[in-house]
Amino acid sequence: MILSAENLSFSYGDRVLFKNISFNVEEGDKVGVIGVNGTGKSTLLKMIAARENGGGKLTIPGNVVMEYLPQDPPFEPQATVLEQIFKGDSPLMVLLRRYETAVEEAVAHPDDVKLQKNLLDLQQEMDNKYAWQLESEAKAVLNQLGITNLQQKMEELSGGQRKRVALAGVLVRPSDLLILDEPTNHMDNSTVAWLEQQLLKRKGALLMVTHDRYFFDRVVNRTLEIDNGQGFLYVGNYSLFLEKREERRIAEASAAQKLRNIYRRELAWISRGAEARRTKKKDRVERFAQIKAEVENVQVEANLEMSSVSSRLGKTTIELNNIGMVYDGVDYIKDFSYILLRNDRVGIVGPNGAGKSTLMDIIAGKLQPTSGSMTVGQTVKIGYFSQHSEFPDTSQKVLEYIKEVNNYIDTADGMRISAAQMLERFLFPPDLQWVPVNKLSGGEQRRLYLLRVLMSAPNVLILDEPTNDLDIPTLSVLEDYLDSFAGAVIAVSHDRYFLDRFANKIFALQAGGTLRQYNGGYSDYEAVMLEEQAVAVKVNKPVVKEEPKAVNKKKMTYSERLELQNIDQEIARTEAEIKMLGLEINGCGSDFVKLNDLTKKQEEAQQRLDELVDRWAYLSELAEQED
Repeated sequence: MILSAENLSFSYGDRVLFKNISFNVEEGDKVGVIGVNGTGKSTLLKMIAARENGGGKLTIPGNVVMEYLPQDPPFEPQATVLEQIFKGDSPLMVLLRRYETAVEEAVAHPDDVKLQKNLLDLQQEMDNKYAWQLESEAKAVLNQLGITNLQQKMEELSGGQRKRVALAGVLVRPSDLLILDEPTNHMDNSTVAWLEQQLLKRKGALLMVTHDRYFFDRVVNRTLEIDNGQGFLYVGNYSLFLEKREERRIAEASAAQKLRNIYRRELAWISRGAEARRTKKKDRVERFAQIKAEVENVQVEANLEMSSVSSRLGKTTIELNNIGMVYDGVDYIKDFSYILLRNDRVGIVGPNGAGKSTLMDIIAGKLQPTSGSMTVGQTVKIGYFSQHSEFPDTSQKVLEYIKEVNNYIDTADGMRISAAQMLERFLFPPDLQWVPVNKLSGGEQRRLYLLRVLMSAPNVLILDEPTNDLDIPTLSVLEDYLDSFAGAVIAVSHDRYFLDRFANKIFALQAGGTLRQYNGGYSDYEAVMLEEQAVAVKVNKPVVKEEPKAVNKKKMTYSERLELQNIDQEIARTEAEIKMLGLEINGCGSDFVKLNDLTKKQEEAQQRLDELVDRWAYLSELAEQED
């Protein structure tokens, strides 16, 4: 058993987030937590990571190692990327830090016999515990996540880069339970796909909150739903969860209806004349009081609703004519022309930093392009849901924030709905409408900001990463809203499920700032890309003359097998030697004799490393042939 949670609860003030949540996590479990924003998903993960009971009972064996990635990970400002990765109190992390310190001390005092011996002892310990592999893996993971300067200070990184360093750390550091809170936020599609594979290969248990439904579906094997303050555990991924949740809700609704029918019958009996009431049996009167209490305690399911509201859109929408954006000599957008159709559903994809948000800012009129022109029709009313929620005054009450845009909206079916009623539809009950915005959770603020955008009744919706920090139930309803939205929609998103659900064309922002159009949703775009890559590989593959096949494959000798088992450590030791020589070279100043000697040693070590890698490749091929 990894952990056992019994009756976990959490509240602050009069607000109860959840109560009496119970579940277990066993080795190999990959548990996804789902629920509307503000129900306490992140709080639950934080409690478990801190081993806090929350009024219940949380049992985690003392030998269980946990790694936790919060939405906003802490960091040491002066630590380098590599130092941040190897933080933690596990024996392996302590060993790695001791080794890094020993290298620095040995280089600074090359004549100190005691320090040199300490370094050799630590190298041997690194060998015994296979620690070299961990350092190599850390570098590979960081490179995959776009972090290449391992000596850069953490304070010099952007918020997104710090989050990726923190993610690399929890992936690399060995743990029995990995706890991830929204790990895919602000990741591009290719990185999310890579992370999927990493988590699927991982042997330890996983507890995770994510809004990425494809990611959820492919990684998770158990689902914990937090609904109306209660926890419901389902065996299966997101698709199975949807089926089982519907069955549960139907059963609950049926039970509630039966209870109400009994209550009405008993109410009619109890309401008879005064003379008859005196002769009623005491136990039946008491039973009526009990049924009445149960009926009053039945929770009505809170459903998020969005009415499709928009202004009339004329013939001319938005026309982009050879739009370009150049910054610091880099083409982020290049010669992009497009006429937006009145019912367009356009998804935009591309790697992080490619210029997707820049394009959104240009279309929304918040940024002027460096070349080209844009024509906007007179009837166009843009609603721009940007990556950063706009709250000029966070002390403002929730209802006041919405009323600034509109007191009422008229729906497509002729209804007039007040701002307070729309807030209730967005799961902001009356008591929450008078709370300052800064008292809401991050997810609740995003939901509120979305409502404000929609309350302005736009006819062109521009959504920049709408799936970041929005919970899955809200995303599902947003997609339903877009189905009936009488206007055009352009969305930048890394959420493959969302793009498949709403888009009928995909624009891929490519190197050099060009945009290429693909018809269909994300899966259609992905299929075309994979097909093109396969064709490119086939075309570019060199023609190799086939050698006559040997009748008997060469078998590995015992010594070769032994060599293959140990060669990884030899490669790691040589890499460490090259690293240490590099540090010595940097510290020898103007001593050119010593510099020449060290440079020669480094070249010899590099040649030895190249030979080892070639030998490893040969032995690995032999092993594969036998398999």
